[in-house]
Amino acid sequence: MPARTITSIDNLPAASWNALSLDGNPFVRHEFLLALEHAGCVGAASGWLPNHLLLEDAEGRLLGAVPLYRKSHSWGEFVFDWSWARAYDQAGMQYYPKLVSMPPFTPATGPRLLIAPGAGTEVRAQLSQALLSYAKAEHVSSAHLLFLDDKDRAALGDRDGYLWRRDCQFHWRNRDYRSFDDFIATFRADKRKKALRERRRVKEGGVTFRTLTGADMDATLWDVVFGFSAATFESHGHEHYLNVEFFRAVSAVMPQMVVVKLAEYQGQPIATAIFFRGDKVLYGRYWGAAANFHSLHFETCYYQGIEYCIEHGLQQFEPGTQGEHKVPRGFEPTLTWSAHWIADQRFRRAIEHYLGEERAAIDQYILQVEQHMPFRRDGGSGGEAQHAEPE
Repeated sequence: MPARTITSIDNLPAASWNALSLDGNPFVRHEFLLALEHAGCVGAASGWLPNHLLLEDAEGRLLGAVPLYRKSHSWGEFVFDWSWARAYDQAGMQYYPKLVSMPPFTPATGPRLLIAPGAGTEVRAQLSQALLSYAKAEHVSSAHLLFLDDKDRAALGDRDGYLWRRDCQFHWRNRDYRSFDDFIATFRADKRKKALRERRRVKEGGVTFRTLTGADMDATLWDVVFGFSAATFESHGHEHYLNVEFFRAVSAVMPQMVVVKLAEYQGQPIATAIFFRGDKVLYGRYWGAAANFHSLHFETCYYQGIEYCIEHGLQQFEPGTQGEHKVPRGFEPTLTWSAHWIADQRFRRAIEHYLGEERAAIDQYILQVEQHMPFRRDGGSGGEAQHAEPE
């Protein structure tokens, strides 16, 4: 079946794209990707050039798609390959451009091989083949599918010469908790006391919270909220990946998928956490504060999110990358997966060797982290990271 690429998702009707198997993930929706384009967060100037891959039948009906970008750098991916790029440069070769499939700046697990309803698993295989054919025709160094979900992992398996890479994030899982108290009761006594003390300090400090959707956010409030988040980036010496125009746009077109926790003191906003909501998962994305209250970050970004998931029946909470500090607050080590196709066979062999060593280090890291889980030893809760290789 013929495949083609488009350099703007605006070239495809939203209804056609959103009819694909998005699995309730907000970040691969047409509206989210288009808002990034219209706000100037992606495009040639940003180094994220849309090259979305479409698979169509003879009548032009969309059978599948890959959200795809031609990259001239490795910023905003969170699956770090800077050392690979340096090795290419030292060998007198060019690593960039490369092809990357993921929602820009969004290290959240989700579908990458999107197929039409009723399409068989062979369509995912055909999308993979079309991606590699495109990569070869464009003479790029590599193609990367980042933060793959289980369906895509199973579809790719060992086919097409992909190298598999895994990393660890910390996710919260809802085990049918009826309330936050029900959840915290699964902690060992010392860990439970510490978590409750953190929550109490915020409350006793006079901080209150409002839960807002995109429909509740106006331009002025977005200026305040985005300002908090941008200040966090600046404190680490970086510019924000996104801009306030993006948040205004995406909250207008996906109002129920945008959730903002706004912390206030004496009626004035002092901190915020910006979340996106899927059908079953809450995703924590950005945070910022203009005041220093004890445990405010933990309360705003983690405990408030956990409570929201319990209240709304969401099954999982992905609060973002990194952070062992999430573990004593009930987040469990969870493997994330990416697939990498490397054109040059010499570099492929070197990277394959590197990934083997990295996998062993990740496994050891997870075993160490699991020793510090806060849950009771009697099986009240807790879980293990998924160690299975791709099928």
